[in-house]
Amino acid sequence: MRLVGVSIGNVFYNSGKSDYTYPAPTTGFTANTTSFGVNLNPTYGWFVSENIIVGASFILGYKHNKTFYEDAVNGNTFREDQVNNFNIGIGGYVRNYFASSGKFYPFGQFGVNFGPGSSNSKGFSFSSGNKTTYNGKGSGDFFANAGVAFGLTRMLSKHTGLDFSLGYNFSYEKSTFKTTTLTDLGNNGTVDQTSISDPTQKFTNHGVSFSIGFQIFLEPKK
Repeated sequence: MRLVGVSIGNVFYNSGKSDYTYPAPTTGFTANTTSFGVNLNPTYGWFVSENIIVGASFILGYKHNKTFYEDAVNGNTFREDQVNNFNIGIGGYVRNYFASSGKFYPFGQFGVNFGPGSSNSKGFSFSSGNKTTYNGKGSGDFFANAGVAFGLTRMLSKHTGLDFSLGYNFSYEKSTFKTTTLTDLGNNGTVDQTSISDPTQKFTNHGVSFSIGFQIFLEPKK
């Protein structure tokens, strides 16, 4: 038999916090990072045994990452960075069903995918009474993901079922941004300096995801 499916509600959210302290009289700061995204992930697999499926996958995804920095004394935000990513790629997966009867089929799954993408960034910072803002657009974007999940398929009929799973994901992204930076000396609303740069950004992330999917179990070809 073959298995055709799609994740219709893969949503993830991650958050982290870092505190930086220095010997007096230098004050510290806190860096807060949040990220969220959604993925559409159609799959097509083949049963290589009664319970094991090997298949191919296609991924279409969006992710937003935001980091802001707060002064430890007054709590004011003195810097903020935001990055948006849109990815499209291919990959593969292996799924093992631990049961093959009844209405609930528990499973474990491992998958990888990779491909190109597009991205943009923006942010601002305050330093010594000056304000700096920037906007960047990515080129040559590349991403790769790997993950493991455990869940169950709730059979709706002989040939259809709903997937519910919880998993761990590792992701890697690389992009070169053409970035325009504007500096307002004295923070009086006037742009005094403009510069353009091409920084390369690499990003790795560990996260937890919850996925809802729909599966169709196809009969063998006759």
